[in-house]
Amino acid sequence: MTATDVTAVVVRLKLSLLRNGLRQSGGRRAAYVVSAVVVLLFGALQLLGLVALRGHAHAEAVVVLLTAVLALGWAVMPLFFPGGDETLDPTRLVMLPLRPRPLVRALLAASLVGIGPLFTLLLLTGSVITVARGGAAYAVGVVAVVLALLVCVALARAVAAANIRLLTSRKGRDLAVLSGLVIAIGAQLVNFGAQRLGSSGLKQLAPAGDVVKWVPPASAIGAVDSVSSGSYGAAALQLVLSAAALAALIAVWARHLTRLMTSPDGSTLQVSAEPAARGRAGSGLARLLPAGRTGTVMERSLRYVWRDPKTKAAWVTSLAIGLIVPVFNALQGTGSVYFACFAAGMLGIQMYNQFGQDTSAFWMVALTISSGRDAYVELRGRALALLVITLPYATLVTVVTTAMLGDWPRLPEVLGLSFALLGAMLATGAWTSARFPYSIPQEGYKNVAPGQTGLAWISIFGGMVSAALLSAPVIAAAIWANVAQGGDSWGWLLLPFGAAYGAAITWAGLRLAAPRTAARLPEILAAVSKG
Repeated sequence: MTATDVTAVVVRLKLSLLRNGLRQSGGRRAAYVVSAVVVLLFGALQLLGLVALRGHAHAEAVVVLLTAVLALGWAVMPLFFPGGDETLDPTRLVMLPLRPRPLVRALLAASLVGIGPLFTLLLLTGSVITVARGGAAYAVGVVAVVLALLVCVALARAVAAANIRLLTSRKGRDLAVLSGLVIAIGAQLVNFGAQRLGSSGLKQLAPAGDVVKWVPPASAIGAVDSVSSGSYGAAALQLVLSAAALAALIAVWARHLTRLMTSPDGSTLQVSAEPAARGRAGSGLARLLPAGRTGTVMERSLRYVWRDPKTKAAWVTSLAIGLIVPVFNALQGTGSVYFACFAAGMLGIQMYNQFGQDTSAFWMVALTISSGRDAYVELRGRALALLVITLPYATLVTVVTTAMLGDWPRLPEVLGLSFALLGAMLATGAWTSARFPYSIPQEGYKNVAPGQTGLAWISIFGGMVSAALLSAPVIAAAIWANVAQGGDSWGWLLLPFGAAYGAAITWAGLRLAAPRTAARLPEILAAVSKG
């Protein structure tokens, strides 16, 4: 079979996979059609918007940065949506008598079939129309569009081939929940960028555009602008850079593809018992924690944070947003040092639904709880594990925010408020974990099992309102120190007061939640095992 025949077969295979997938149900067909219409309509509107920029002094910066963002999207798409395209997995073809080079060309052609490539084509076409002036520029624009599109597709394929062993595993699919973090951070970045552009105009993009126009595949679009301005040497160099990037990506892709098709995976290799033996001897983390049940519970909770994909995603998202909100507001000049309390609030949420995070494995914990004292030690260990991360992080965010705003006299006050809020959330989180537990499905993107959404809302939002009310004494003291006493002379007392109050309210909340936890073990176990 020739390379042309292989390409035709793989393209037909891609079309058959798409067609057969749509035949499975009417709902799937409707969802695909609606999503296709929305994406293409959005792409068409973006194309018209880019054309409207034609003649603007900073249009080049906009289009080259847009191309760079498109390439970034293609690079991360396989990591967060590995199941979106069956042909992204070359291991399905390892038993076929195919050489890597013809297979690379065939898969590259098949990658151009779909909504994503068409959307990218619309934006690249609009970018070329925006900056092209004259017949030579349009001729170069045709080459630039093809080069940029192929670089984007080859980048996605190379990333997928390099990580396919992880992406096709259960744990790798679970890691896709981290896409929530990317969306959260991306939304804040877009918001920040939009506000900066709204206040200063597109000229803010010019310095970045001058750099990015030499980075493939944005350099291909930059070549069109270079031809329009008469810089033919620069345009040739920019096209060569994009072509070289395409050749390098295809070479990397082919090398990974060869390795995948000729090397055994981990399932065929015998696992050595030596690492397991070393793990049983105890880790450095265990040696740093208290002895007894408290240390065991802390170690288990911290290992969940590090190893469980959904727990890790929740923690990383909270850590990122807890820093982004105060820092971005400070950068925009509209922030307040009190926004630093957002970090403590975001991390305090991790105390809610403690037993639901264990899922069905909670029965092993339940077997060790026979009294209120056992439940108290269990809850205390979980709270201490959370404090190991939260206390230094909340302090760091507060110091960074204070330094950016230059409001050092309020640092002790804000730290006291953060510690009090954190203590209140630990207290209410322990109580709601026992009173309103719910299951977290292990597979997929949902964080609440069907039928338990109401419990989740009551647990989280009801607990947050209660935490705000419990923090009222420290908030009232802060208001009194600022309004009645001028702030600076009394604000420093809020640090020890807030820390002591937070510790006391945490202890009281754990004490109140412990007997309820011990008494409701069967109900808790049934609720968290539902998913």
